[in-house]
Amino acid sequence: MAQRREIQFTINEQGEVSIQVKGVKGAECERITREIEEALGIVQARQHTSEFYQANEQTETVQGEG
Repeated sequence: MAQRREIQFTINEQGEVSIQVKGVKGAECERITREIEEALGIVQARQHTSEFYQANEQTETVQGEG
């Protein structure tokens, strides 16, 4: 079963946008928010959660010859 992924946006009174990614491990969170960050402007700060430092579980299928 796929794990739930969530992106939460918060805009403060000064118009600054904060993005929090949940349910994504490793650098995948930066990859999925890259286009959004580029559209919003300059990233002023980045804080990684504990999920960032966890390895992504990847499944690889190899098909043998013959």
